[in-house]
Amino acid sequence: MNKLTKDNRIYNLDIPVTGLTGGVATGKTTVSNYLREQGHQVICADELIKKIYQQTETHDFIETNYPQVIHNSQIDFRQLRKLFFSNVEIQSKIENHLYPKLQIEFLKVLPKTHHVFYDVPLLFEKKLNLLVDATICVYVNPDIQRQRLTNRDNISPQEASLIIKAQMPIDEKKKLADFVIDNSKQPRDTFLQINTVLKTLLS
Repeated sequence: MNKLTKDNRIYNLDIPVTGLTGGVATGKTTVSNYLREQGHQVICADELIKKIYQQTETHDFIETNYPQVIHNSQIDFRQLRKLFFSNVEIQSKIENHLYPKLQIEFLKVLPKTHHVFYDVPLLFEKKLNLLVDATICVYVNPDIQRQRLTNRDNISPQEASLIIKAQMPIDEKKKLADFVIDNSKQPRDTFLQINTVLKTLLS
């Protein structure tokens, strides 16, 4: 865990921040929802990104650079995702547009609290782990991850593998995290692990 002050914590926050991450289809939403049910404050980067996509500036950026994913003047997010994960340069260009806007959206929804969990898929990829006080990785083994993604999004195993390969391997994230929650069994097992982490993290 990091010993941070306001000056070197993400967005210069004066409260502790725990970064919550994992891989696509590993179950971060399950963990986030449980934390909220237990009264903890969780901010989800994906939800903030959705808000940024709704902005005229972002729509114009996508339409100018990737007109093939615009249908009836709207972004076709299924096509955009295929494009995004098929090309590293495109991925980087889109992320460079989106991520600088995250701070503004984050601060808009930041509640008055003593601690916040920040659900960020690219926590380690963007080295944001250095700017939070502690990190939690929601883990399942890559085979389960691929199967869940295929079933959840109704896509081919090949497309699922392409999406997973675009992220840091989940086993690597597991090694980097301060806490690991194995989400490969029943929800009850996951919730017990979360409770154990909370006792250590918030003591």
